[in-house]
Amino acid sequence: MFETISIPVWFAILLGLFGFIGLLDRIIGPGFRWFFRRKANRAIDELNNRLSLRIQPFKTTKRQSLIDQLLFDPEVLTAVEAHAKEKGVPRDVAMSKAALYAREIVPAFNAYAYFKIGTRLSRWLSNLMYRVRLGYADDEALGNMDPESTVVFVMNHRSNMDYVLVTYLASASATLSYAVGEWARVWLLQSLIRAMGAYFIRRDSGNVLYRRVLARYVAMATRSGVTQAIFPEGGLTRDGLLREPKFGLLSYMIGDFDPQKHRDVVFVPVGLNYDRVIEDRALTGELKKGSKNRSDFRLKPRSVSTFTRELVGRYFKGELYRYGYACASFGTPISLKDWLKEGKVNPVGLDDTAMFALIEKFGRHFMGKVGDVVPVLPVALVASIFLDDFEAKLTELELKTRVAALIDQLETSGAHIHIPRMDRDYAIASGLRMLTLRHLVVEENGHFRAASAEHALFAYYANSIRHLRQLSVADGKDVAL
Repeated sequence: MFETISIPVWFAILLGLFGFIGLLDRIIGPGFRWFFRRKANRAIDELNNRLSLRIQPFKTTKRQSLIDQLLFDPEVLTAVEAHAKEKGVPRDVAMSKAALYAREIVPAFNAYAYFKIGTRLSRWLSNLMYRVRLGYADDEALGNMDPESTVVFVMNHRSNMDYVLVTYLASASATLSYAVGEWARVWLLQSLIRAMGAYFIRRDSGNVLYRRVLARYVAMATRSGVTQAIFPEGGLTRDGLLREPKFGLLSYMIGDFDPQKHRDVVFVPVGLNYDRVIEDRALTGELKKGSKNRSDFRLKPRSVSTFTRELVGRYFKGELYRYGYACASFGTPISLKDWLKEGKVNPVGLDDTAMFALIEKFGRHFMGKVGDVVPVLPVALVASIFLDDFEAKLTELELKTRVAALIDQLETSGAHIHIPRMDRDYAIASGLRMLTLRHLVVEENGHFRAASAEHALFAYYANSIRHLRQLSVADGKDVAL
């Protein structure tokens, strides 16, 4: 019974390894998980005491639980049955396809990653590249929002820096869940984005099963009070103009909205603008090639690495100059319940045609509000004057006179203009300096003229405020377009 036996060394090592794995799995692992989960819950409680918009339990639910909840949603199960019948495949195969979509969409929010990594990185990067400014904000209306409502930030889309800038500016009051396009599905980057609470979408997918899984996830998140941020334009503008909005995500948010049963959904218009958009040449170049302003822009890893290397190199050499001003303005929130009440409309029971018309009407209403709060920045002002008379040669005094007149007209129509240091001369000089440093404006014998080959870039920046100039015309102001 107590006799000594001999076993091979490899077998002893294998037994020891299995024993160690069992110890980790049954004793050490659960203890560590309990410790870190307890610490994370404490951190979230502290954050909820500080944030205006609390982190909802939905965001902190285990990812696998959310995936299971999504997969067994009645509408998803119906879509699975329909997919299996249409494609002639077993139900299990269709269910596996739905599970693949669910894992692709559902994020894995991590409060530590969001606040310790994401917001710090966004603050550092934003201030490294721009002079970041908060423009107009309707503080009273924003402060009076129902804390139990679902808040959705609705923004124009000028740059991939939009995600970074708004995350930084909103970090004091909310955690944002973005709908991110496939451009960000890159190894490591996609893991960080999921940890920040974002979810990936295939913008142009015609797959009915995929669209149903995505629709139910967005509806679940909205009904659970998750604060979200969306770009209804669906992609970056190529010509600088506001694009025609797409209403897919909006339809998922409010398609089954019942004012009597569901929490209110409040849409906050956010206008973004930059003195320099990093991707401007790539975007206008694609437009010249005939992309027709489609959302087919892709970040190329090689270009990103080259740009980052040059940026860091100039930073350490002390030769890095920031790209002017980046500004965000927050408009008056729009309550979905109040809007429906004013229009005496109840979406419950509407047929598909009537529901689509309602969603389109509401979407165009709040996109108009987004356009109203787009900040007017120095480069856009100066670019607009040069574009009005592209062959003109202007002295600095003539340029300042024309820009000052444009500022007066925009202010009269209610546009929100960022005047650095509250000094118009400084603002105009700042915009002119940015364009001169980029060789878009050429100085000759005390006169300034636009570089003849750069018409597309002048149009790109002038178009960022063109809709505001059109408002001036509609109000009876004499503005050259």
